[in-house]
Amino acid sequence: MFNSINIATSGMVAQRIRINTAAMNIASADVVWDANENGPYRRRAVNFSVGMSEGDDSGRGVHVSSIERQNSFKWVEDPDNPYANADGFVKMPDIDTFVETVNAMEAQRAYEANLAAIDLSKNMFNTSLRILA
Repeated sequence: MFNSINIATSGMVAQRIRINTAAMNIASADVVWDANENGPYRRRAVNFSVGMSEGDDSGRGVHVSSIERQNSFKWVEDPDNPYANADGFVKMPDIDTFVETVNAMEAQRAYEANLAAIDLSKNMFNTSLRILA
């Protein structure tokens, strides 16, 4: 029983990180200059791996193996922007807020499914205890 709760919890943690990453991407969609990266904000993408943690090859649960910074940008014409090049174009993050919103919604649904699995496991455990008592 506790294995099923641990597996669902690992899924909830991974999906929480995915939701936070999508929110960060949405919030930074218009960041032209990120001082930490010396250029536009770079979109983050979450990668999952099997197992509760790094090096766990049991085949149960999930964990975030990495959060990649992607190197895709778009050029937007804005000659009045102080970061515009000589042709009047600004290098911007290539972030589609619609796609990020859908990613966040999908992660939320997966989070809720893991929460429902935990509730089901608890109910089965309680029913088993009532039968035994």
